[in-house]
Amino acid sequence: MAERAVIDRIVDGRHAVLLVGDAQIEHIEPVERLPSDVAEGDWLQVRYCGDALIEVTPDPETTTEMRRRISAKRERLRRRGSRARRKED
Repeated sequence: MAERAVIDRIVDGRHAVLLVGDAQIEHIEPVERLPSDVAEGDWLQVRYCGDALIEVTPDPETTTEMRRRISAKRERLRRRGSRARRKED
């Protein structure tokens, strides 16, 4: 069964740290095992057999949605911070 995973970070240009599933279980995979057009913050559909990665495909819809949600949260925090600074003045 496929699960969603996010590329949390790429270490030393050779290893990708994936956070897999709702529990965000950390898996470290060689970058060459991933599609060449993905980057940190991108979402994937992955299948594991035990600890072995057997299938990986980009999930551009989830990537776009998550980036939109993060951007909206940042904007809300930015507005909240500017209101707090005005109250202090």
